[in-house]
Amino acid sequence: MGSGESNSNCTTLADAAGPVRRWLTAYFRRHIRNHDEVDDLVQDVFTRVVARDSVEPIGHLGGYILRTATSVLADRARRRAVRHADLHVVLDVEQHGDEGIDPERILRGKENLHAATAALLSLPERTRTVFVLRRLEGCSHKEIASQLGISISAVEKHMIRAVHHLSTEMEKRDAS
Repeated sequence: MGSGESNSNCTTLADAAGPVRRWLTAYFRRHIRNHDEVDDLVQDVFTRVVARDSVEPIGHLGGYILRTATSVLADRARRRAVRHADLHVVLDVEQHGDEGIDPERILRGKENLHAATAALLSLPERTRTVFVLRRLEGCSHKEIASQLGISISAVEKHMIRAVHHLSTEMEKRDAS
């Protein structure tokens, strides 16, 4: 197939991002009570898809996204069970005031999140995968080494490289 041709049966994540984001938002809104978490869960799905460490093409993007979303929900449920999150009391803004809710702070937070995601995506694939498995999935260095078929020392070096790169990129952003 030439570079100017397209395959109507093959949808890339970039082509599907808008509709997939809307579908994921609706999916998570149906499955969780606290709708404030929906954007984070959607972002987690996209992060996992981007961090996917396989050269094999995704045969059915919709099915893969659904499996990933289901996994994100299961991981959320496990974290909540461990932290007993359902026993926490939700802050009542009307009762306690809203001094902490500053639109500029929220905007800066979102901009920082987007910048951190861009910095993460600019890492080499293996380094990004190691970082995501360690920091987002909570895997140990030993588990990552075993899963990726590399030494624990290599995992540590990838983590050092990732943290240094992300710190440098965020410092550059803060300086501008």
